[in-house]
Amino acid sequence: MSSNKFAASVLEWFGQHGRKNLPWQVEPTPYRVWVSEIMLQQTQVATVIPYYERFMASFPDVNALADASIDDVLHHWSGLGYYARARNLHKAATIVRDDHGGEFPTDFEAVVGLPGIGRSTAGAILALSLNARHAILDGNVKRVLARYHAVDGWPGKTSVANRLWELAERYTPESGASAYTQAMMDLGATLCTRSKPDCARCPLADGCAARSSGRQADYPGRKEKKARPSRKTRMVLARCAGAVYLERRPPAGIWGGLWSFPEIGDEAPEDWCAAVLDASPLDVENWPVVQHSFSHFDLEIEPIVVRVERSSRKVADAEAGTWCDLLAPGKLGLAAPVAWLMDKLREEANDVTSG
Repeated sequence: MSSNKFAASVLEWFGQHGRKNLPWQVEPTPYRVWVSEIMLQQTQVATVIPYYERFMASFPDVNALADASIDDVLHHWSGLGYYARARNLHKAATIVRDDHGGEFPTDFEAVVGLPGIGRSTAGAILALSLNARHAILDGNVKRVLARYHAVDGWPGKTSVANRLWELAERYTPESGASAYTQAMMDLGATLCTRSKPDCARCPLADGCAARSSGRQADYPGRKEKKARPSRKTRMVLARCAGAVYLERRPPAGIWGGLWSFPEIGDEAPEDWCAAVLDASPLDVENWPVVQHSFSHFDLEIEPIVVRVERSSRKVADAEAGTWCDLLAPGKLGLAAPVAWLMDKLREEANDVTSG
């Protein structure tokens, strides 16, 4: 199939079956599309939509995002995962505000130079918001092209990625880039899915090499699987009156920049209380282990609830750790298991109050 016919087939299908009413399509400015593209990295559309709508309500433009505190941004991201995306979004917004006069750049090199934006994301932002001709190669497009041309190998390998980029560039039309870009993403998301692709409804079925050989499941190639590691940690849930003690995690790494319960190794919770809170616990309770899965490992959290009567740790230490009102914690970025444990503490506090 020629490049023109390929694009025409995809666009014809999109005209009848494509998604055209997603929140970021209603007013596709570069800023709005940028936020959506970052949220959609490794996250399903259905999951993203409510987060996106809340995010836009609080940060309607790039200046509002740049002026916000990182805690506020992470608070809006809590539960969405891959928190480096939120930190990079905030960093990029400050660059746009300070170096670009608050106007999101329209030059490809300027866009790809912003934190958290790679070649495909930059292309998608400019294509979807400005109808500029730029190829993209997100996971959906990789799958469509790898199957159509039976491209062997894992797309994470440079040689395979280069081949897929070559195909992506070839098929992206000179005009109608916005519709074509959305169409290719929709095709991969709705028909050319990872499992059980709906080839009967695909506009590219007749020319698809994977379909003709019955090998759709072989493309794209998979990364060699390794044993999934498991890690364990112990978290101290320190309570004092109606407050709970939280620490800010380092900016890099798991849950970077978020607020969390302190983690201890083999240290006794009583020793931790003495060293950090300058207090002795009134009681110590071990809760059941909480299981949490990341993309590359599983985590077992052993919650240890300690109750202290008073502590010398004051709000002056807030950059590292602070007492937080359990019932009104404010706008803090919390990882999903930490937020879940906070809810459990609230339930317990409410039970005690009502009892």
